[in-house]
Amino acid sequence: MLKTFIIMLMAVSAGTIGDILLAKGMKEMGDISAMNLRGILNVAIQALATPKLIIGTAMLAIFFFLWLAVLSWEDLSVALPMQALNYVLVAFLSQWFLGETVSPLRWTGTILVCVGVMLITKSGAH
Repeated sequence: MLKTFIIMLMAVSAGTIGDILLAKGMKEMGDISAMNLRGILNVAIQALATPKLIIGTAMLAIFFFLWLAVLSWEDLSVALPMQALNYVLVAFLSQWFLGETVSPLRWTGTILVCVGVMLITKSGAH
């Protein structure tokens, strides 16, 4: 169980960092929902050379391969809830790195999710 927790912590950290870098990189690219097809293609080409997007994608690939490793030995019903730890990291890093406002109500929800994860993880130890 400790092995699963450590690998999942590494996976969730890599995935969260990847998500944060992708969000930061795409916000710097601009809102593509208001662009025409040519604008979207220009952004797509520009994205291929943007360090935040490249590193973010690499971090998500690391998450994916660590996740595959965990699935090779752990029950999905135990492993999948552990990914919810991502909520804590995303809330913290979004506030710190992206400058987003995370309300007390959102923090409360995040804590409740974590309590649920602990209960599910504890049940998998038996």
